Amino acid sequence: MRAHYRAEGLVESDLAPHPMDQFARWFEQAAQAAVRGVVYEPNAMVVCTADADGRPSSRTVLLKQYDGQGFVFYTNYDSRKARELAANPYVSLLFPWHPMARQVIVTGTARRTGRDETAAYFRTRPHGSQLGAWASAQSSVVPSRATLDSSYAELSARYPEGEQVPVPPNWGGFRIAPRTVEFWQGRENRLHDRLRYTARPDGGWKVERLSP
Repeated sequence: MRAHYRAEGLVESDLAPHPMDQFARWFEQAAQAAVRGVVYEPNAMVVCTADADGRPSSRTVLLKQYDGQGFVFYTNYDSRKARELAANPYVSLLFPWHPMARQVIVTGTARRTGRDETAAYFRTRPHGSQLGAWASAQSSVVPSRATLDSSYAELSARYPEGEQVPVPPNWGGFRIAPRTVEFWQGRENRLHDRLRYTARPDGGWKVERLSP
């Protein structure tokens, strides 16, 4: 099981000065590839956290926003990842755009988004997803699927379509402020291009090429 990459390369002179601008370029290209059916859910990213003892865990989460300050996703604050981030704010993100022979790997620190920002995003979610945020005690043991469906049905009766659903108090966002951002482009003979931005103390960014 071995793929042979023949994608165009990535050179330092092609990079944007800021990693979030470079990410925007690649993300737009991944989004265009998704329209063509080449990439599935380009905003899907693997979020890796670790608990206070350094034991890691990973899961796939959807990126909901990115800007000059970093990457944002939303979750239940009682979930495993949120509890781990509360104990250890260091996090890694991975965008696996395999059909394009590309990856973006981020390391950084997480902090919660403000309640106003969380509420603004929550209002954009489909009605069913708003109810789902209430129905699921994320990462906790549930007796059965029927229990989960029953909880959702009760909420659906309480907040029918068209009625505003309040934001759950234990639900919100995390913004990942990047410290390093690596852009990985697959090449022939496993001689891949790996260009990594590293944050400088003065607020600038240093770019280094990593050996594949």
